[in-house]
Parts: sequence; C-alpha cells; structure tokens
Amino acid sequence: LKMSNVSCPAHPDAELIEDHRAGDMICMECGLVVGDRIVDVSSEWRSFSNDSNSKDPSRVGSPENNLMTGGGLATSIAGGGSDESRSLSNLQKRQADQANLLFKQVQETKALKGKNNDAVASACLYIACRKDGVPRTFKEICAVSKLSKKESRFCGNLNLPQYVQTAATHIARAAVENDLVSGRSPVSIAAAAIYMASQASLEKRCAKDIGDVAGVAEVTIRQSYKLMLGSAAKLFPPDFKFTTPISELPAA
Repeated sequence: LKMSNVSCPAHPDAELIEDHRAGDMICMECGLVVGDRIVDVSSEWRSFSNDSNSKDPSRVGSPENNLMTGGGLATSIAGGGSDESRSLSNLQKRQADQANLLFKQVQETKALKGKNNDAVASACLYIACRKDGVPRTFKEICAVSKLSKKESRFCGNLNLPQYVQTAATHIARAAVENDLVSGRSPVSIAAAAIYMASQASLEKRCAKDIGDVAGVAEVTIRQSYKLMLGSAAKLFPPDFKFTTPISELPAA
C-alpha cells in the first residue's frame, strides 16, 4: 500500500517505517506513529507453502545482524540497569529476535533499500521494544546505537581495557536515559563518558588525548563531562572497581 500522503508533522522529510503486524507507520526521526491501521500485507506470508521445493516464506529464519546480537545495540537498550530483573537476559533475546525478524523482512522486501542500516536497525528495535512493553524511547535507541559504536572505536584507539570501555558505555547510556546531556552530540557524550570512566580507573586519559581521537574539541568534552559529573554516582556500573573515587574525579 502506497502511503505517499502520510508524513510526520514534526519531520515531514523523515523516512517512515511500516510495522506490518501493528499496522502502523512510524517516523524514523522521532518515533511518532503517523499512520495506523494500514492494510497488513504480512498475511500473505503465512504458512502457505506450494508444491515446489522453494522455501516456505513464513519461515524467515534468524538473521544475523550484528547491530542486534553479540552484546550490541539490543543488549545496550534492553539491558538498562544491571539489576533490573532475573529475566533480563530473556528480555534481551526476545526483543533482539523480534527486531532481527523485522529487520530481515525490511531487507527482503527492499522497502528501505539504500537507507542507513543503523537507522533501520534502530527503528526495528524500537518497534520490538514497543510491542514487548519495554519503555525505551526512539531517541534513546538512536542515541545508544551511535554511542556504543563510537565508544568501542575510541577506546580501541586509546588502548583502553575492556572494563573501561564497558563502564564508558554504561555511563553514556545512563546519561542519555537520565536526560543529563540533552542537546549534546553522540560524539561529545561518548568522549565525556570515556573521560569519566578512565579518570576513575588506573588507565587515565586526558580530555585532550580523547578529543584528538574522537575529533571533538577538548572544551566540548569538558562541558559534557560537567553535565554528567553531578550524577556520577548513578552513572557508573554497580560492579565498577574505582581506583579514584568519585569525590576525587576532576571538576572538569
């Protein structure tokens, strides 16, 4: 069904993604449902196999999308705090599986051919979380999808150990969730989180070195860091081993 007359009122030029099962059109920019009860074309995918040896289209399998699996985007979003619940790992897998299924359907139908895979994957995960009743915003998913990749690359270039990278990812995600860094770019948030995590560890890195790797000004890192510092106690992972306590972290 062509929905050429449907657009997001806040982002009229943004791409829309269709949630076939719910029958919704969702803005990829802000997550607003801009069209609902669209004809569900997925019914033709149900278990109607023919006499040929072609694969049953209802069996779409489990696509390997590294944005969703292996501790990637789905884990970051579904994870939230490390003490949320005993069923957390099951929630992560269920949401990742749903998002992967939707991602594969989008790829197979070529509905968004040529579009950025990160954006499509984020939209798919948003829909999966929404169906599963997990309170994650579209803005948060997009922010974390960008942050996790940046932190991994930056920490590698800075020769930081895995535990510092893990802490930086946790700090950045918590800062976004708590709306501490509103209006800041993902690069500056990632850099500030790395600065905070490294300063609390044995592997300290100065803001200038992080800025050189991240391609962001030192003053920008310090500004984002200052926004986080007042809430540092709730940003670090619960199991982080502090070499430098929060009370002794740099003021900026």
